[in-house]
Amino acid sequence: MRKKVAVLGSTGSIGTQTLDVISREPDAYEVVSLAAGTRHEQLLEQAHRFRPRLVSIGSKALADKIRGDLPAGTKLAWGEEGLIEAAAGADADYVVCALLGSLGLKSTLAAIDAGATIGLANKETLVTAGHIVMRRAAERGVPLLPIDSEHSAIFQCLNGEERGTIRRLVITASGGSFRDRARSELAGVTVEDALKHPNWSMGAKITIDSATMANKGLEVIEAHWLFDLPYDRIDVMLHPESIVHSMVEFVDTSVMAQLGNPDMRVPIQYALTYPERRPSPASPLDLLRAGTLHFKDMDFERYPCLRMAYEAGRAGGTAPTVFNAANEVAVARFLNREIPFLAIEEIIATALAAHETTAEPSLEEIAFADGRARDEAAGWRK
Repeated sequence: MRKKVAVLGSTGSIGTQTLDVISREPDAYEVVSLAAGTRHEQLLEQAHRFRPRLVSIGSKALADKIRGDLPAGTKLAWGEEGLIEAAAGADADYVVCALLGSLGLKSTLAAIDAGATIGLANKETLVTAGHIVMRRAAERGVPLLPIDSEHSAIFQCLNGEERGTIRRLVITASGGSFRDRARSELAGVTVEDALKHPNWSMGAKITIDSATMANKGLEVIEAHWLFDLPYDRIDVMLHPESIVHSMVEFVDTSVMAQLGNPDMRVPIQYALTYPERRPSPASPLDLLRAGTLHFKDMDFERYPCLRMAYEAGRAGGTAPTVFNAANEVAVARFLNREIPFLAIEEIIATALAAHETTAEPSLEEIAFADGRARDEAAGWRK
């Protein structure tokens, strides 16, 4: 019986790679819904290729552009309501949440309520509302399977292990586009410079987040929720080759790691097929050819966004929401060439300093904190 899959964020980097994995085993999967933001032409191509029951696009205006060109029998939806319908209303038994930013929260909760297994590539969902999402998933008995390469690595290392035997998690970081530059060399870097990631092929936002290390901060907060560990037992280590995707150290001093070439199709496929393993389209790792692997301590002065993420995570409540929201706006402003690269961290610091944290926030309180932080970040001036 084919697994019925919904892909939220189908035109993004994770979404397109998910569909690539699915296309290689057409007898194993049925794509029942696709959701995208603004790339309507790409969504239309995907609709004709996979013939889903439903597609959703970001706005009614974009929906009107593709309405007459959809395959027969494919329903069209749009906006937030369409996103929720794509997550919960197409009878999917597996939902890949690959949306960008905090947009994925409500649709992920809707998918959980519908009883679908979640393949989670949207770390912001747990960053902003981890206490709500994890509780809801536990109440519904819904598995959350991580798709991020780092969390997938930890998840794989923990298979068959007792959680009480974990001493710490070690999340690896490539260092991003500017890992070989000192802070004094970052003042005039361009958007084009920042988008040249040395290892991974990713979307623009996550590539910038990798350069600031904000992405690693989001991953630390996500790991806290996924694996139920305090922040002082979650470490980050620089590993420029991106071959060791993360590690787990146990109380007997054993360290388990998951290794592989940088290819997101591996963790995507593992989340789709878990607990099975199947042949992958990725190139196998050749350690002899890779040669030496390097590891370095994290420098929190060099990467203040990571320091602020830890601080926000430890503060809890709405603080991680503010960190994420301010970062999203700051990165967008940098990509639009409104601010210099180093202003990203200044905007985040300003938003966090102005925020009074609410503990155990409701969805409404999260939305309020998110909106306020975005307004502050959008209005920031040097």
